[in-house]
Amino acid sequence: MSNCCFHCGETIPKGIDLFVTINHQDQAMCCVGCQAVAQTIIDNDLGDYYRFRTEAAPKGEALVPEQLQRTELLDDDNLQQEFTYKDGEIKEAILTIEGISCAACAWLIEMQLNHLTGLQSISVNATTQRATVRWIDGEVKLSEIILAIEKVGYHALPFKASEVEQSNKRQSKTFIKRLGISGILMMQVMMIAIGLYFGAFSDMSAHNLVYLRWISLILTIPIVSYGAFPFYQGAINALKAKRLSMDVPVSIAIVLAFSASAWATITQSGEVYFESVSMFTFLLLIGKFLEFRARNRAAEVSANLLKLMPMTATLLRGDKEEFIIARKLQAHDLVLIKPGETIPADGIICQGSSQINEAMLSGEQLPVTKSIGEQVFAGTINGDGNLTVEVKHATQSSFLSQLIRLSEASQTHKPKIAQLSDKIAQYFVAIILFTAIGTAIYWQQHLPDEAFWITLSVLVATCPCALSLATPTALTCATTRLNKAGIMIKSGHVMETLPTIDHFAFDKTGTLTSGDFTVDQLELIDSHYSKQQVLAITAALEVHSEHPIAKAFTPYRDFNDSSQEVEIIAGAGIQGSVNQQEVKVGKAKWLFDLSLLTPAQYQQYKSASCVLIIDKQLVAAFSLKDHIRPDAQQVIAKLQQSQITTTMLSGDHQSGCDAVQQVLTLDQVYSQLTATQKLEKIKQLQNQHIVAMIGDGINDTPVFGAAHVSIAMGSGTDIAKSGADVILLNNHLSAIHTLLQVAKKTQQVIKQNYGWAFGYNAIVLPLAVSGYITPYMAVIGMSLSSILVITNSLRLLKVKQKLELR
Repeated sequence: MSNCCFHCGETIPKGIDLFVTINHQDQAMCCVGCQAVAQTIIDNDLGDYYRFRTEAAPKGEALVPEQLQRTELLDDDNLQQEFTYKDGEIKEAILTIEGISCAACAWLIEMQLNHLTGLQSISVNATTQRATVRWIDGEVKLSEIILAIEKVGYHALPFKASEVEQSNKRQSKTFIKRLGISGILMMQVMMIAIGLYFGAFSDMSAHNLVYLRWISLILTIPIVSYGAFPFYQGAINALKAKRLSMDVPVSIAIVLAFSASAWATITQSGEVYFESVSMFTFLLLIGKFLEFRARNRAAEVSANLLKLMPMTATLLRGDKEEFIIARKLQAHDLVLIKPGETIPADGIICQGSSQINEAMLSGEQLPVTKSIGEQVFAGTINGDGNLTVEVKHATQSSFLSQLIRLSEASQTHKPKIAQLSDKIAQYFVAIILFTAIGTAIYWQQHLPDEAFWITLSVLVATCPCALSLATPTALTCATTRLNKAGIMIKSGHVMETLPTIDHFAFDKTGTLTSGDFTVDQLELIDSHYSKQQVLAITAALEVHSEHPIAKAFTPYRDFNDSSQEVEIIAGAGIQGSVNQQEVKVGKAKWLFDLSLLTPAQYQQYKSASCVLIIDKQLVAAFSLKDHIRPDAQQVIAKLQQSQITTTMLSGDHQSGCDAVQQVLTLDQVYSQLTATQKLEKIKQLQNQHIVAMIGDGINDTPVFGAAHVSIAMGSGTDIAKSGADVILLNNHLSAIHTLLQVAKKTQQVIKQNYGWAFGYNAIVLPLAVSGYITPYMAVIGMSLSSILVITNSLRLLKVKQKLELR
């Protein structure tokens, strides 16, 4: 056995016999501090730290308080690489927060933490029980953020799919225990109560009747303590923060009902209602459990996506293969991906070809054939071939990681109607409490025997749980539905804005057309070069471009040709040095003066897709072929049928745009536009319309920023996708119909939810105050109200993909 501490690497002093079980083995520790730190790492499901660390950890501080110690561990850069994304000085992480029971909890956490120095933003999703946190690394630590959440009364940990799954299982088991204990004891209390009510024990002495009351009291104690504990916890957390939540009136109702019955039992005067308290708590727990199950169902997609990320990768160092942790991969690393393995990082195939299953990103079950020069994404599965892939960027910046992070952020956005309801809900609980006090005073004077139970009904029946669930459940279900269809929502305002769109602007290349260019014709102008040389030189330069035209030259890549000092001119072309020659590829009007050509040459080069210049000499002209997307005609026709205007904004030449227009018959067509001119056109359209822009190229990025909603094709450039509000991961233009349909359905569902929530409270409040609603009816009504809202939102998961827009 090694005489060194497994955690810090220092020599273990004589007489020290401390161990921690790590990866099913007992590992020796040198002190209590290292033992506590190591145990905390294991307890928080971060044991992979020891498997893949590159150096020993710092020595643990002995006798550090457990809570502080656990959170400070999360400030370690090695651990944070597992779950944080860094952009300069800004760090971002998704946290799982246990104990959130409704939207008021999410609002409470946001309000309390927004005062923390260095915290840029925190958005809490009550449905998924997760928070997206952004902070300035030098001003505040993650441990301080987590401790601030703990002080409000909630338990926070970094979001890891496996940990979330285990946490959900633990919560589900706890719920079932509470339900089981409460249900079994409730039935015993009900049996005694029914016997008493129907006179079964009428011949018994008063002593025995008191005895049965005490039995009911004892049986009810576990129900109102263990069973109702989540309600008390939520209420105490809210009151500590000087706020009111939905749990406050519920907790008051339970405590008052039990206390009144207990007092009647002790004093042997008055009526007892232990069966009412028991049933009340049991029905509340059923409602909470059903909400919990619904939230899990709605939130399962992003957790499942994270499970797709592999732990290890096969790194190629020369002729040697080395297994490393996938998150340690850096840009330009070469990795070997064998058949059946999950791709560990975004990258470019530099050797081999295979069928890639991208269903987890695009929703398409059919595998996609990919070969040299094509991009692959982390989390997708290699099919039947060996691939050597050059890593594009670190795993934390992978498209899948961004998808999960941005999806979480978009779900926390609140439409205007939701923001209004949150403000109303903040005061509604206070209104309930004041109404209950007024009700108690009134009925105490007119009907003292019933005053308490009427007040109890008011407290329970009007709890605005359904109001707080109306928006988050609908948005989460809608986002989940779209993710399954291969549509990624990045910006929160999308679901709110899309139903109002009345004008769609399309880019041509890669959007209305497939963007799968092939070299149709090649005309050599300089006889010093062969066609093979020309194509190889062009391919060496175009490999640095993400423009769809560049893909046409990928099959001609010769890895013996190297390029340096490459510069991309947006909307014009690309230039650089290839084999120490100055090379330019792009539009003829950018590369030379067309006015110096003969009329025949002018027509020839003007219509060319691109030309090649080497050392300032015109060498070749290329004519490329592209195809209109098979679903483009149907998409344009359906938009026009729905009274939505369509426009094409293209940088391509007039003849290419005319060919597309003949097939699609858009309302307006503009050709040969620069990025600036596209931006001006969008701004002009916005004077009269709510505009959505769909594109895929670098030159579409400025336009994306101006449009009300921007949509990028899945095959588009990374820059375009990073600037878009929506990404069509499935790369189908017809996904626009699904997007619009789900957005409109979501708006309808949110309005229905609010209509029901407001309507229910408006009806039930006067009935409860008037004494027409019993506590039983109040509990059932409140629970059914919340369940109805959740069930209505879950309908969004089943919206059919191919529906008419109107």
